[in-house]
Amino acid sequence: MEQSPDARQEPQPGANARQDLIRKLNRSGKRLSKGHRRIAEYIVEHYDRAVFMTASRLGEQVGISESTVVRFAAALGYEGYPQLQRSLQELVRHRLTAVQRYGMSAEMQSSQVLQTVLKSDMNNIRQTIEEIDEGAFNEVVSRILNARNIYVLGVRSAAPLASFLGYYLSYLFDNVRVAAAGALDVFEGIARINERDVLIGISFPRYSTRTLEAMEFAKSRGAQVIAITDGPMSPLADIASICLNARTDMASFVDSLAAPLSLINALIVALGLSRKQEMGHHFQLLEDIWNAYHVYTEKDRA
Repeated sequence: MEQSPDARQEPQPGANARQDLIRKLNRSGKRLSKGHRRIAEYIVEHYDRAVFMTASRLGEQVGISESTVVRFAAALGYEGYPQLQRSLQELVRHRLTAVQRYGMSAEMQSSQVLQTVLKSDMNNIRQTIEEIDEGAFNEVVSRILNARNIYVLGVRSAAPLASFLGYYLSYLFDNVRVAAAGALDVFEGIARINERDVLIGISFPRYSTRTLEAMEFAKSRGAQVIAITDGPMSPLADIASICLNARTDMASFVDSLAAPLSLINALIVALGLSRKQEMGHHFQLLEDIWNAYHVYTEKDRA
């Protein structure tokens, strides 16, 4: 999970949306049934926990039937319970602490872990497919292809994503630099960035302050700044000139990075298709090197 000790006020996207929904739930108490009022009161008081509960689990917690929870969502104007749950998730996805995330997963039945987590990842990928802006995706491909240098930035839980993207981009380009917290500070890694370069910043809730600051620095130097994040409410969207969004709704304290990784895979493949001829020669050279120096096992090289 991304957290930063830096002394900077944490962004609060969605505060107005949260207030609107809470007001909506509070108003609903005057016209809904007793069971519906109990649901509204529970959500208002425990929204950080209710947001990830199924309709069945929420009903169980409040002491009513699953069907009553579904009717409650409809009474508020939602098509169904999943739509109400999504609205709640938009409110808290940026705000949950590690303690709250752990408390959420602690309620999960051990027999449900495998199914719950895998289905959550599948749902994140499905929603990402439905919501992705293909025009923005194609524009990102174009900007990367035309950049003098490509900087990839990701720290904390986003660091593996940055490393993965940087690793495969290095097969495609000679001008790739991965800036991550390590021997060098991220600012030292991007110190020479300028208007001919592109920086790809990766961060998901909870957002890394260091990533935001580095993206702002790159922007101030005239570089093209691209964000891979979770949506328009992300603070990265306020800095980047273009964003690629992937869902990361989590089933526990562990970040769900299945959809972001899948999106990064698609980006790498799209870039590779734009450099077919160069890649054919390059991979033939690599195969000769790998075979000569026994990089892979005999079985892999057969």
